[in-house]
Amino acid sequence: MTTQCQHCPLHRKNLFKTMSREELEFMQKFKVGELTVEPGTPILMEGSNAPQMYTALSGLGIRDTSLKNGERQVISFVFPGDFIGLQAAVLGEMGHSIEARTHMRLCVFDRSEFWHFFRTHPSRAFDVTWLAAVEEHFLGEALATLGQRSAIQAISWALVRVYQRGLSLGLVTQSQMAFPFTQRDLADALGLSLVHTNKTLAKLKDRQLASWNDGILKVHDLETLAEIGITSVDTPMERPLM
Repeated sequence: MTTQCQHCPLHRKNLFKTMSREELEFMQKFKVGELTVEPGTPILMEGSNAPQMYTALSGLGIRDTSLKNGERQVISFVFPGDFIGLQAAVLGEMGHSIEARTHMRLCVFDRSEFWHFFRTHPSRAFDVTWLAAVEEHFLGEALATLGQRSAIQAISWALVRVYQRGLSLGLVTQSQMAFPFTQRDLADALGLSLVHTNKTLAKLKDRQLASWNDGILKVHDLETLAEIGITSVDTPMERPLM
């Protein structure tokens, strides 16, 4: 059954701003359905001009882009509550691909109604702008990581960011969360070789700071991990939900 916006399970998460009744009613009209995808299913393809945009209702995915020589760069991981497809809505085509890595459920929005959305609900349009600004901020931080953090600093930074997002979404139980990606994914996100990534993760495990095995991420000392990653453990900002 399609989830009604007023009963959306993500609204119960402290990470997301509370919507007014009017906003919920509008979003219910804007939403055209739901899509369920299996692990490994492409959701949006680089270069495509997709007619839909999505909000991840549940499950995890990955954003990446490929070069002509076959190399790829992982841009980010997709979490519940993420709004995807905005790039095609504004620029006409996707500059990266998005793939499900777990069973995912997506709220579907019709891109043809996007400009009507902006004209009639400026406060919600500002929310979209805010989400784009947050994404830009994250990409700036990721670029600084690629250029200036060492391998152990970069991996520590990444694990802190992932774990904090998991905490804010209630995905962490007894200091562990499902993280169904591969070491290759992490290496491609941070510009590291697979061997270097593996050895660095082993060092963090030996120091009893964090471990990642069989799709389960365990963080034993978040403060120290953040210190190594030259970052901080902050309460995530409350964010709008599309």
